[in-house]
Amino acid sequence: MRVKDLPIRERPRERALAAGAEALADRELLALLLGSGSPGCDAVDLAGRLIARHGGLYELSRADPQELIAQPGVGPAKAARVCAAFHLGRRARPPAAGATGLTSTAALAEAAAPLLRGLRGERVVVVVCDGNAGILRARLLTQGASGHSPLSMRDLLGYVLRCGGSSFGVAHNHPDGNPEPSADDRRVTTRLRESAALLGLRFLDHVVITDETWRRVVDA
Repeated sequence: MRVKDLPIRERPRERALAAGAEALADRELLALLLGSGSPGCDAVDLAGRLIARHGGLYELSRADPQELIAQPGVGPAKAARVCAAFHLGRRARPPAAGATGLTSTAALAEAAAPLLRGLRGERVVVVVCDGNAGILRARLLTQGASGHSPLSMRDLLGYVLRCGGSSFGVAHNHPDGNPEPSADDRRVTTRLRESAALLGLRFLDHVVITDETWRRVVDA
């Protein structure tokens, strides 16, 4: 049965408002983001096809906008909304109890992980702190193909300075799930430490994030 043929009180939006979003199935929640279907296919059916095409909700959450647009009926606006919703879900987390700032490598990993987990391509995140280790910004700096993401020292350090930061930490993900730092990761860590010192900034640490764990990168 198509959504428009359902009684109003049984449609996804009305059920979400009346009983809460938890009462909806995955494809109904996704349909609310899509907003509409396509000729011969309502929003719920389109959502179901999109989930099936990607092999489930988790794999769908890792897709980039261009992959979503490959599904007939999903244009740029719908793809952007779906990607935005998944990324908001990753970022939304309660603050750690008693947390006062970026005072450890574990705290750096915790701050960066929501921006890096569940992604297919490699990304780099910088976490900028003030003189008391309080976090000023946590920002995605680069976006590359799986297994490689170029890092511009000029862009990174320039961003830290523009934020008024006194210190910073860096994290990147390994989409293959292996947290072991590469030789390049170690060389980059050495360059970060040396470049930060030249500008009077404190380099806090560099970590590799995977979906399951994290590991500190030691200088080359």
